Amino acid sequence: MSAPAPEYSHMVDLRQINDVPLAVEPDEAARRRLAARFAITAIPAMRAEVQLTRDGERVTVSGRLTADIIQSCRISAEDFPVSIDEPVHLRFVPPGEEVRPDEEIELTADDCDEITYEGTAFDLGEALAQTLALAIDPFAEGPNADAFRAQHGLNDSAPTGPFAALAALKKN
Repeated sequence: MSAPAPEYSHMVDLRQINDVPLAVEPDEAARRRLAARFAITAIPAMRAEVQLTRDGERVTVSGRLTADIIQSCRISAEDFPVSIDEPVHLRFVPPGEEVRPDEEIELTADDCDEITYEGTAFDLGEALAQTLALAIDPFAEGPNADAFRAQHGLNDSAPTGPFAALAALKKN
């Protein structure tokens, strides 16, 4: 059984890499599919401006990913806009050159994520989609979260969970 097609794909052929910066923007349909995948309301805009540097079969991708997204507040469920501006630092490597899971390595801020590819091309679009996914705050609160808490008697400092419920029963 083959893997499902990614919501956004932008294939890069190793033979076509040059020193020219690359701008990558998914179309509206791809942004709609990505929003569904990430469980957010919408992605009105998404753009990556990157530089691809080839060293043999290894390719380093550096640049920035910017996006405007609409997501729901975790408190009120009200939609609100969020701007994302993330650095992109990826390395595409052929099989056998990636770091092994049992190897001990020390990471620094200059290290980049390694993504294995096969053949003569790799999917930059999927890597950028994953970069966006990691930049989205799943617990984001909208601008009206505090007002919603106050209106509905929600208090973040109040104890929650099964023991808090037992304590409330004991008071009665």
